[in-house]
Formats: sequence, structure tokens, C-alpha cells
Amino acid sequence: MPELELRHLRAVRTIAEEGSVTRAAARLGLTQPALSAQLRTVERLVGGQLFDRTRNGCVPTDLGRRVLGTARLVLDEMAQLMATTRETDRRGPLYLGCISILYFAALVEGLRQLNADVRAEVRQSSAEIVDLLEQGRVHVALFEFFDGMPSRDLAGIELRKLVSEPAFVAVSEKDPLAEQEEIDLGQLADRDWVTPTAHMMGNRMQMFQACADAGFVPKLTHHTGESSMARGLVASGAVSFAAAPSRTGDGIVIRKLRGVPFFTDVFVATRRDSPVAGRAHEVFACAADAYRSVLDRNPEYRKWWDAHPEAHPEFA
Repeated sequence: MPELELRHLRAVRTIAEEGSVTRAAARLGLTQPALSAQLRTVERLVGGQLFDRTRNGCVPTDLGRRVLGTARLVLDEMAQLMATTRETDRRGPLYLGCISILYFAALVEGLRQLNADVRAEVRQSSAEIVDLLEQGRVHVALFEFFDGMPSRDLAGIELRKLVSEPAFVAVSEKDPLAEQEEIDLGQLADRDWVTPTAHMMGNRMQMFQACADAGFVPKLTHHTGESSMARGLVASGAVSFAAAPSRTGDGIVIRKLRGVPFFTDVFVATRRDSPVAGRAHEVFACAADAYRSVLDRNPEYRKWWDAHPEAHPEFA
């Protein structure tokens, strides 16, 4: 009679993190059939299906979420056990690497519950954050998916998707489109766009593809990574993509794009050789609590959030 092994738990965790058996197999260095066989073994042992195959990828079932939660606890505890047996003393400050986010202060405060001495490095580019993470200059990181991310070497790092944010857009409150509850991306074809500089736009290809699907090439007229400058330009008539929890006010309104032409995936990563080794599930909980603190900034996003639990399955 086969028994559950750590490799089975890693398989379940990786499929959930990647949202795809094929991508999970590549990350684990396995063939897709080999990983599928492991998944079938786990499903036989626990007595049910762990993932639903949807157009958005592999989504954990109710049973899958329970198994996944236990798997992460076991794997984190094993990592912590191994960490305590090593000679290296990992006590000391906990370094956080983070892009500019609305819930930054809440995240830092939450992490202080795990390590009283938290020191943060904020960068405009998600790729820069991953650089710091790979180099060991930060222990915990929060960043968005970026072009080239699948090719990065994240060995020794616990990576979990926090949330998939639907696309929202910021327009001037004087813009006729501000009267609509939702805006078609194609309606913005003739607008001047405010975007970060190219190296700061992690999802640049995703954005261009969405615009191409809507039948236009965006006019990237203004470039700034400073939010107050961007909001001022939008209030004056330009448009910009906006983080889903962004707040309406100061001359701009935040509207959801009809049909959600793309999503932005947000990730939490923890190094296994950090001061919080073996506690990745607690780090994730801190990030989840911090994210919850900004949900009500945008009532339209809150409604979407409540109606789409599949975008944040581990928040339940």
C-alpha cells in the first residue's frame, strides 16, 4: 500500500502555486506524465479530486485546499526542522523586499509579529525585488508577475501566489467614461496613457496584448513611477491602469475594465535560509491580512472580490 511522501506534498503545493501541471513539472524537474502520476497517487490516497481544470488553470477543490493547507504546514515544519540543525546562525533582522503597494505599512506591521526587527527595501521593479531575493539580500519578498519571471531560478525559495487582481483603469472624473460602471478597453484607444518606465512595467507584454486584442496600440505619452504624479496627469485627462484596491478621489475615478482583459498575479516569497525559515505559511498569512486591509478602498473591487473566490482561493 503506497503512503504519502514529502515529494507528493511538494507536488501538490507546486501545482497549486503554478496553476498548471505542466509548469509545475518543469519547476520540479519532472516530466508532465510523471507529475500527473504523482497527483493521481495522492488523490487515491486522500480519496478525491484535488484540482479542477478551468480556463484559468488548475484550481484547488475544497478537498484540495484542505490537503494543500496541511501539505504546506508539513513542508514548512520540515524546513524549520532542517534549519535548526544547521550551524549557521540565522537570528537577526528580517529583510523585506517589496514593490510599491497600498498595504505596505500593514505588511511590515504583520511581519513584526514574526520578527521584531523588520527592515524594508522598496523597489519600483518586481524584477529588482527578485534579484535581491536570489542574492539573499532580502529574506521575504512581495512582487507582481513580470515578463521573464518563469525563467528565474528560485531554488531554496517558497513561492506562493497571493492573489490574481483584475484589471482596473483610472480616468479623470470629467471624462464622459467616468459615468460608466465598467469601461471597454477599446474605448481608451485615443487616450494618452500614463505608465511606468519600461523596466518598471513587469506586465508590459500582457498590457500590450490586451490592447492589441481590443484593436489598438496605446499611446504611451507619459512615464512616471510616482503615484501622485500619475494621478495628477490622469485628473488632467490622461488614463492609466490602476491597482484594483486603488481609491477614487482627487479628480480621478477608478473603473473596472469590462470582461477583465488581463489579471495581475501578486506573489509572496520566503527564503528557506532566512530568520523565518519554516514559517512561510505565517509570512503568507501576514501578507493576506495586509491585503485584506485595503479591499474596501475600492467598493467595486470589493464586490468583484466577493463574487470571485477563485481569484483568491487561500483567503477563505
